[in-house]
Amino acid sequence: MRTKPELSADIHRGRRAALVVNARSRRGRQHYQRTLSRLRAAGFDLLGAYPVDRPGQLERSLREAVDLGPDLLVAGGGDGTLSTAARLLAHRDMALGLLPLGTTNNFARTIGVPLDLDGAVDVLSRGKVIDVDLGLAGDTPFANHVGVGLSADIMLRTPPRLKRAVGRLAYPLTALALLARHRPLRATVRVDGVAHEFVTHQLFVANGGFHAGRRITADADADDRLLVAYPVGGPTRRGLLADTARNATTGHRRTLGDTPFLAVGELWLETDRPARVEVDGELCGHTPIRLGLDANALRVMAPADSLDR
Repeated sequence: MRTKPELSADIHRGRRAALVVNARSRRGRQHYQRTLSRLRAAGFDLLGAYPVDRPGQLERSLREAVDLGPDLLVAGGGDGTLSTAARLLAHRDMALGLLPLGTTNNFARTIGVPLDLDGAVDVLSRGKVIDVDLGLAGDTPFANHVGVGLSADIMLRTPPRLKRAVGRLAYPLTALALLARHRPLRATVRVDGVAHEFVTHQLFVANGGFHAGRRITADADADDRLLVAYPVGGPTRRGLLADTARNATTGHRRTLGDTPFLAVGELWLETDRPARVEVDGELCGHTPIRLGLDANALRVMAPADSLDR
C-alpha cells in the first residue's frame, strides 16, 4: 500500500482514473456527458467510463472499473451509489473520488466535497487523499448511516420518479403518507453491557456527519472512530415530526454530548418486533443487528485543506 501522500502525488501526476456514474440517480443521466468533458479537460486519463442505467449493473461496473487498476475511481451518484463504491474500495490501494449527483449527498457533505460538478472535479484535480472510517452493519460496510423504523419503510415506498422530480423533498412527502399507519418500535441499544431503551418511530446510527442533507451534530464526522445512535422523537407521531424539524434546524449547534446522542464504537440493536434495516438508503435485513466500525478503511479524495486524523 502506498502512503496517502504517495497516492495523492500519483493521482496528480499520472491522472489515471476510471469513471462510474449512476445514470439512474437524480442528476446522473443529465450530467454524465458533462462529467466526461470536465474530467478530460482537467487532464485525467480515463481508463474506462461506465454509465449505469439498469438495475443490478452498478456493482458489476464498479468491479470492472477497479480491475482496470486506476489510482482514482470516480463514482457519480447518490449516497447508495457512493456507499456501494466505498464497500468495494475498502482497504485497497486506490482512492475514491466523489461526484455528488444524488438527492441528499450526505457522504459528500461529510467529506467537504462541493455539490456542484465543477467544484467536485476541482477536488479530484487539486485535492488530497485522506482515510475515513466505514461503519459495519453486521458484515456490511456503510459510509453514512443505518436506519430502523420509518426510514426503512420510506426507502421501500419512495417512488424513484418522485425523487427525480422534487429531490430530497421526496422523503418527507413519502413519510407523511406512511406516518398515519406507522407503529412505534421499542428499540434497545446495548453498549458495554448497558441497555438504552427508546420507544420511537425512528432510530438512526450514523457514521458520517450528515443525514437528510443536514448536520447531525457540529462535531460528528466520518473520521472520529465513533458511531452516533439517536432516536428521532418518541412514541407519538407529533413528536417524530417535531424532532425531525428540530434536528434539521439545530444540528449544526448540537454536540455529541447532548441528549439523546450515544457516541460509541460498537453496539447491539434490537427491537420488540423484527424491523427492516436500511443501510445508506438500501434495505439490508432486519433487527436484531450488531453495528461496529472499520477504522480508516477507505481512502477518499478530499479538499486540500481537509483534516486527516
